[in-house]
Amino acid sequence: MATGFSRIIQGTWRLADPKLCIASTVPMVVGTAMAYRTLGFLDFYWLFWSFLGVYLIETGKNAINEVVDYLSGVDRFITPDKRTPFSGGKKTIVDGLLTLRETSIIALFAMSAAAAIGLYISFAREPKVLWIGIAGFLISIFYSLPPFKFCYRGLGEFAIGLTYGPLVVSGAYVVQTHTVHMEILPISLIIGFLIANVVWINQYPDYEADAKGHKRNWVVRLGKKKGLKVYILLYVLAYLSLFIAIFFTQNPLLFLVLLGVPTAKQSINIAKTYYNDIPRLVEANAKTIQVYQITGLALTVAILLS
Repeated sequence: MATGFSRIIQGTWRLADPKLCIASTVPMVVGTAMAYRTLGFLDFYWLFWSFLGVYLIETGKNAINEVVDYLSGVDRFITPDKRTPFSGGKKTIVDGLLTLRETSIIALFAMSAAAAIGLYISFAREPKVLWIGIAGFLISIFYSLPPFKFCYRGLGEFAIGLTYGPLVVSGAYVVQTHTVHMEILPISLIIGFLIANVVWINQYPDYEADAKGHKRNWVVRLGKKKGLKVYILLYVLAYLSLFIAIFFTQNPLLFLVLLGVPTAKQSINIAKTYYNDIPRLVEANAKTIQVYQITGLALTVAILLS
């Protein structure tokens, strides 16, 4: 019994994936920093519930994706030479940490708890966040599940960028301030384009398995070499959004975001050279995440010091 319980805890922890919760932490922190700059204070009670709700949605999304990718064969088709920290989802089912049934139960529990928290925040704190929450909740569910299956039909990259960019940033801001502001959009787009790029380059190790399992993301549709053009374009769009944000906010400290450019350039050079050599491409995967982290930190500092 203890062994089984310990296994389930380990599997749940891997689904939650605290080391990669940076995906949702960055937009939450940036949105909260913008709220603090507007108000001069934060309500930590509602901040706690906001963070918890977002983390539960992310855990539920990961669990749903594990089940769907296992059943479609995508996770089972990944060969040992293509297995990296950035490929094959969280590997809870293929590694035997969780069964399909256990993963499904965790997904149901996490999404139900997230829904309850979202409704609590909406009715007890700020009604305007309800529609943001509903959008993020539905995108997270249908990212993998039919009838939409966004990540199987070439809409996964867009869904991730929209959710972790505009939806999470504006949600964190609205919960604290009860208002929306035009400058949220360009700042959230910086984050959205960069997290979409993390997803984009992370699809390279899974290319053959995704194609075999009919997971028709855009890397599979375009091919690895042509996909590099979009990888570069997403960086370009992120930095174009930066200049729009500087124009709207009149905050020159946002130029701190450019500190991530050297790392972005390194990731592009590695990807262009080793897009078909997965063990060497892993450095590009890691550096793309680093650009996202550097950008989140730079945005937060620039906002708080403005």
